[in-house]
Amino acid sequence: MLAISDLSIRLAGRLLIDQSSVQITPGSRVGLVGRNGTGKSTLFKVIRGELAAEHGTVTLPPRWRIGSLAQEAPNGPESLISVVLKADLERDALLTEAEHATDPHRIAEIQTRLVDIDAHSAPSRAAAILSGLGFSAADQLRPCAEFSGGWRMRVALAATLFAAPDLLLLDEPTNYLDLEGTLWLEDHLAHYPRTVIVISHDRDLLESSVDQILHLDRGKLTLYKGSYSSFEEQRAARELLDAKALKRQEAERARLQAFVDRFKAKASKARQAQSRVKMLERLKPITALVTEDVREISFPAPEKILSPPIIAADNVSVGYDPASPVLSRVTLRIDNDDRIALLGANGNGKSTLVKLLAGRLAPFSGKVTRADKLSIAYFAQHQLDELNEDASAYDHVRKLMGDAPEAKVRARAGAIGFSGKAADTKVGKLSGGEKARLLLGLATFFGPNMIILDEPTNHLDIDSRAALAEAINEFPGAVIMVSHDRYLIEACADRLWIVADRTVTNYDGDLDEYRRLVLSTRNADSAPRERSAATEKPQRAKSDNRGSLKKRIAEAEAEIARVSEIIAKIDTALALPDIFTRDPKQAAQLSKARANAADALARAEEQWLEASTQFDEAAG
Repeated sequence: MLAISDLSIRLAGRLLIDQSSVQITPGSRVGLVGRNGTGKSTLFKVIRGELAAEHGTVTLPPRWRIGSLAQEAPNGPESLISVVLKADLERDALLTEAEHATDPHRIAEIQTRLVDIDAHSAPSRAAAILSGLGFSAADQLRPCAEFSGGWRMRVALAATLFAAPDLLLLDEPTNYLDLEGTLWLEDHLAHYPRTVIVISHDRDLLESSVDQILHLDRGKLTLYKGSYSSFEEQRAARELLDAKALKRQEAERARLQAFVDRFKAKASKARQAQSRVKMLERLKPITALVTEDVREISFPAPEKILSPPIIAADNVSVGYDPASPVLSRVTLRIDNDDRIALLGANGNGKSTLVKLLAGRLAPFSGKVTRADKLSIAYFAQHQLDELNEDASAYDHVRKLMGDAPEAKVRARAGAIGFSGKAADTKVGKLSGGEKARLLLGLATFFGPNMIILDEPTNHLDIDSRAALAEAINEFPGAVIMVSHDRYLIEACADRLWIVADRTVTNYDGDLDEYRRLVLSTRNADSAPRERSAATEKPQRAKSDNRGSLKKRIAEAEAEIARVSEIIAKIDTALALPDIFTRDPKQAAQLSKARANAADALARAEEQWLEASTQFDEAAG
């Protein structure tokens, strides 16, 4: 059991958690929620032992392994599958020792333990996790260094999940994923066999993957049973009861105080007045409800509604190399009031499509027609780095308003969520959510006809995401969304487009059907359909494919040699005189270990045969 007892955490002089206690039973799947800045990530640091609490304790069962996402993405020449496999430290250490062990007793112990931890199935389990997170079979054999930072963070997540710690701590894991990876992760966490606590602002993940909600609010931790929707209902009922209790207490305080004020000067009533004073002191304060209304998000309406369609594409081919376009045969139409969500794994061309729509990429062939005076606002997460860290929100707004009066500039800054002193805060001191709000306000500043939103919900808490959904629905122009947030898509999108197989198609199903499609595809085989190389580079030539197959052949040959050596050592131990009569238990362990090693050898030989066949076909 994870026991948090009378815990107080202070960071930089600010009290984040104040004398809170909670107990989490083994096997629980818990969603840790609360507004940005309340201390959720700091609580994780205390649980991991990286930060000392001001008061109280965090107690874990002995021998529990804690796992959490590494802050730095793995990098180097090792293949993705190797990085993930090494996350199981015990398996890696046992396999290394098995290569050099000579003592028959130790060989038996090692092989028995490898059987107990199901070590021989590890490669297939690791491949399945990488597949679920969007890596093809060929990708899994490529070096980490060939992938971008975002993809390498997925490898770090895969390694953490593969290690299967007793306590899994995940802090906003979907920030690195596309919708397809998020759907797979939701399903994986829903079936995680040990204890998991996940910090997330993703409603659907909290709805489908956890069975308890741990709410951090105003310094207090409160554990609620059930999913996120159940938590919202329980919290609303609790706050209603607290409001009624507070009202009754205030009435009682007023009555007692009135008695004290009336009779404290009368000698005959002095004792009774003093008694009322003590009653007032004994009344346990009920925390008044603090209204935490979220600042709304709004997008200015375009000055003029344009004649539809505002964009039409006819048989368009687009990409970065005319010889190998990322997207081909693209025919589509966008009208004034469209709400379109783009589906498809990262690397399939969603960013290429939005760049085409935004006019940042010209087509290689085909025709794109745009309405006259079409204005497009484009928001992407990478643009957060383009904000001037030393300038304030006011400075950014002033830059767009030229010589406008001070009052008007302040009013516009307030309209995008930065009023009063907040407008003068340097961008470098803003939270991720505040930066996202600022960038949204700046991108849509002049009332565009169409807004393109590429992962707009990263860094936004649950309530801010709801405010964003409301702003999208109220905006009179067109909106194109790329998001891993299923709630946002379901709340706003009326059309779904799938970007896959180098083209764009309309999807007539809903997100539930799409979820089933994604899970069936990724769980059926650890090798999903090939996606184009990371971040939309042209498809690799056949020679590259043969290179990856050659690497698979080499790895299979190395595995065959390694397992064959283990079998030889076991055979040597089994050949010892009188081993079956002298130590039957050890002999049984060795026999079991040999059978499992023989199975592993058969699998390695099958993998070698499959890769060799594919290599010969590719060469022919």
